[in-house]
Amino acid sequence: MNVIYEKSFHFAIRVVKLYRFMTDSKKEFVLSKQLLRSGTSIGANIAEAEKAQSSADFYAKMNIALKEANETRYWLRLLHATDYLTDQQFFSVETDTKEIIALLTAICKKNPIQ
Repeated sequence: MNVIYEKSFHFAIRVVKLYRFMTDSKKEFVLSKQLLRSGTSIGANIAEAEKAQSSADFYAKMNIALKEANETRYWLRLLHATDYLTDQQFFSVETDTKEIIALLTAICKKNPIQ
């Protein structure tokens, strides 16, 4: 089992559910759409990297996934700072985000081309 692939897939599920909550309960559509886009893009780029045509292609996709994870963290922080997310909601998903960022950072540092 590919750990980062599975973690990013389950994270995307959480993001989709959080998006539904934000739009249904909080009536927040702009920031949550940004979160949905970046949060689901992480796993999509990891999935593309798994079938990369070259090592350079693999690391390029993983670096994009890392950038999307960092962007996702930004949107989560903003939603929390503007009181759309409670402390409990934020810290729960923030823990997952940090873990994914750490894994992707470790993978990207292994790039022999750098």
